[in-house]
Amino acid sequence: MDTQVTVKTDKNHGDGEKGQNLVEFAMVVPIFLILVFSIVDFGMGFHAWITVTNAAREGARIGAVGADAATIEARVVDTASSLVGEDIAVTVVNAQGAPGEAVSVDVEYEYELITPLANLLGIFGGGLGSPITFHSESEMRIE
Repeated sequence: MDTQVTVKTDKNHGDGEKGQNLVEFAMVVPIFLILVFSIVDFGMGFHAWITVTNAAREGARIGAVGADAATIEARVVDTASSLVGEDIAVTVVNAQGAPGEAVSVDVEYEYELITPLANLLGIFGGGLGSPITFHSESEMRIE
């Protein structure tokens, strides 16, 4: 006795799921890109902030031992050499002052976002100010 089993396959099964997957992908990709770009820009911005703070501190440290303003500015620029661009503004107050007085070094840097994050956030009605200005001031007593 031969028994035959006939299996019906629905050829249309799954066609609607392909379209659903595409729509879900289109909804998730912008959010994922914003997350990735935010992480990258935050990391690079954090590096710039730390570098500006360190450059101001190094400038004040060399100023505390009696360096002139040009030497202090050169040290600040050298310390901040890992930053992209030449947008570093250095202000030195009371270089080569009397012992016991304070020398002040002010460093300002404009950080440009390296990803198109601001444009992506603009789609959703948000946005970031670009460039972002980092500012650090350090003061030390002259020896």
